[in-house]
Amino acid sequence: MKRLIFFLPVFLLAQTPELEQAHAPLYKPPVQKAKSAAALTAELAPAKPGLRSPIVRRNFIDQHVFGRMQKDGIPHAALATDEEFARRAWLDATGRIPAPTELQTFLLSRDPQKRTQLIDTLTNSDAFIDKWTYYFEDLFRAGQRMGSGLNLFHYWLREWLILDRPYTDMVSDILTGAGKSSFSVPAGMYYARDFVKAKDDPEAPDAHDLVNQPDTVDEFTVTYSKVFLGLNLACISCHDGAHHLEKVNLFLTSKKRDEFFGQAAFFGKTRQIMNWENGYQANTEYTVDDVGPEYNPKADSIVRVPRRGGDASPRFILGGERPKPGENSRDALARILTSHPQFRKAFANRIWAELMGFGIVEPIDDFDLLKPDQASNPALLDSLAADFQQHNHSFKHYVQTVMKSSAYQLSSRFAGEWKPEYATYYARKYVRMLSAPELHDAISLATGQPAKFSTGTEQVGLIMQMPEPKKADAGVQSFMKTFGQSNRDDMPKKVPPSSLQAMLLMQSKVVTDRIDAAKPGFINGLLASAKDDQDLVNQIFLHTISRRPTPAEKAVSLKAIQTNRPTGAANLQWALLNSPEFLFNY
Repeated sequence: MKRLIFFLPVFLLAQTPELEQAHAPLYKPPVQKAKSAAALTAELAPAKPGLRSPIVRRNFIDQHVFGRMQKDGIPHAALATDEEFARRAWLDATGRIPAPTELQTFLLSRDPQKRTQLIDTLTNSDAFIDKWTYYFEDLFRAGQRMGSGLNLFHYWLREWLILDRPYTDMVSDILTGAGKSSFSVPAGMYYARDFVKAKDDPEAPDAHDLVNQPDTVDEFTVTYSKVFLGLNLACISCHDGAHHLEKVNLFLTSKKRDEFFGQAAFFGKTRQIMNWENGYQANTEYTVDDVGPEYNPKADSIVRVPRRGGDASPRFILGGERPKPGENSRDALARILTSHPQFRKAFANRIWAELMGFGIVEPIDDFDLLKPDQASNPALLDSLAADFQQHNHSFKHYVQTVMKSSAYQLSSRFAGEWKPEYATYYARKYVRMLSAPELHDAISLATGQPAKFSTGTEQVGLIMQMPEPKKADAGVQSFMKTFGQSNRDDMPKKVPPSSLQAMLLMQSKVVTDRIDAAKPGFINGLLASAKDDQDLVNQIFLHTISRRPTPAEKAVSLKAIQTNRPTGAANLQWALLNSPEFLFNY
């Protein structure tokens, strides 16, 4: 049988022309994620005829989302079917496709609260911890620059999620950690990984000049400002914002490089000392302490234009607050940053984008605080941030709150004519391509053939259980890279669907070796255990795309299987693994 293919689809020089040339990419209109998500959804989830059912407003999210649509006369999709909702919830909460037995239990339940119960079950599972540990490792770029301490950082993140410690506590640990980074202070590795090396070899046994401290502080200031505040301070780390950033970010046009120095100065006394043993660097091992000199606004730079001096006293870039008398400056930064409203808004917007397709503010790490219309629903963002604070900055509570809303549970199929202006209203649920680890693990689970990965301390079968994806074999790494796996040196980015992905999904051994009917695995076992050919087809559909086949799909599938049962079964799963329903979360 022929296999069926269903898959479609600088640095800057101040006050010079070179500076404007360097900024040229910033002047291009940003990618409109709402528009692209809506267009992709319209292509993959065509209109579904039928009446729109009334929507129950389950929480404050629904009051804002549906209240705005009602005020502006915007129609919306109906609620998702149980099958559509179930696969979505499993993938969003755990990164895994549902096991058929658990899926069937959910679908057969008559309990009106079954969706809420499912969300609670999923967000209290080990798989929830696996997925979101992996997500935050990508976000915090927990890769090879963390050296031998990577496993420690991995288990520290897992502990935060398992205990559901307040997000404020986790961030405070990251901003204030000191000690030997790879052995005793896992949070300190987030700062240590941003080191800027000044030279390759020490000139004396106790040399402390192997790291350019001011550059390292600047790099980390840009990093944590993006992640924790949603602010991109990279440009003002080199020059004033005025006369450069008017087309990019109005808020930053009011900021001077001197103010960036003030933000960086919270780490002004913080040193990274590269540890050496027997004449060699000790595997990216650093000691972090706070006994260095103040931040030097005239220090030589390796990665930025020359510093020309300025006020180097610590002061928060949003409002100018300074440390209290006698207060450690990093302790002050943690206190000020985690109590600021922008901290909560940045978090709420980032995770909303993960669950809903795109942020209320886009780009998620480039808020413009002088552009009130940047947020598509400012009142909703404010309420999400306030609820996050009221519930002790609980990550789990935030995810549960979004998933339990009717806004999250809308169908991706929209009855009637879709108009582009509906997009930022969240008038339907937007499809998204599975992330690289989600896709790999979905293939493993659908085919019943998890891989065997060594984490350094144990054997695991799924990528999202690994502290370091680069420890996977070369074929898996190549597969993951094609589908957008972060290298954990740069900030993670979403990748659009491509023809290369389609070809790889059809030909990669990550797929083809796992559907071989002659090898141990799902297809091999099912050929022996299925009651009959109809059961065989039903089970392949349920294991792969979490639903039963339509009558037309069943007829085609049965014909293929009756021609050659082992080959037909393998080809059927191969076709489903290459279908949009498998590759995308609806």
